[in-house]
Amino acid sequence: MPLVRATFARGIATLTLDSPHNRNALSARLVAELREALAAAGRDDRVRAVLLTHTGTTFCAGADLSEPPSASGTSGLVALLRSIVELPKPVVARVTGHVRAGGLGLLGACDISAAGRGASFAFTEARLGLAPAVISIPLLPRLDRRAAARYYLTGERFDAAEAARIGLVTIADPEGDADEALAPVLDGLRRGSPQGLAESKRLVTADVLGAFDRDGEPLAALSARLFASEEAREGMTAFLERREPVWIREAADAGAGPSAEAAPETTAAGDTGAAGASR
Repeated sequence: MPLVRATFARGIATLTLDSPHNRNALSARLVAELREALAAAGRDDRVRAVLLTHTGTTFCAGADLSEPPSASGTSGLVALLRSIVELPKPVVARVTGHVRAGGLGLLGACDISAAGRGASFAFTEARLGLAPAVISIPLLPRLDRRAAARYYLTGERFDAAEAARIGLVTIADPEGDADEALAPVLDGLRRGSPQGLAESKRLVTADVLGAFDRDGEPLAALSARLFASEEAREGMTAFLERREPVWIREAADAGAGPSAEAAPETTAAGDTGAAGASR
């Protein structure tokens, strides 16, 4: 069965992430299938826009920690994010579930996004001994920098309203229906000409593409170095074993342990079972 399902209706190609066994994590196979589906939508003259959505209660859990880290995995994610930004057709994200770490990179690459009931967000990389390296390429040109500093460093969860405030998503209706919020957006995109949409998108993505040209190689190298580090291996092993990493125990032994309220999040988004990492 495919991990990315493609359908078409009324000018919109819908790509649905459907990998429930790992909460739509960015496995090598899912990344490859999504790139192929995006390319197919780009070649289809009937398509005016792409809608990226998901099954289940998680939009995307981040990196698949069950796969060994590799340079090809990092380069595949860079290529996927860039393909979303470069696609000459608007890409719209529909989020009604949890988004963690690398999954936030998908939102950053999309042109428009809507978050509805059930959506929650967190940059959990620092809790695993990692950093949101590659995904920062499309994210930092769009995010409020003070908010980015807070959520990159703390790994706190935040809701759809906060995601809209900081520039992560375009439309937020925390108690409502994302489909209703997106209806006028998709209707507007259907009315656009192929040339008009492509050239308008080129204007608003120029800074993001510039960030790929400038930072893609060094951030991919940083990601590879972090994933290969002893500290990250401990963080990912602790997540898979559902225990606290050693640095939390060391801090607690020193009398500076985390609060009881914060402790459950040390399992890298244990609230969703998400992998919660990015390249």
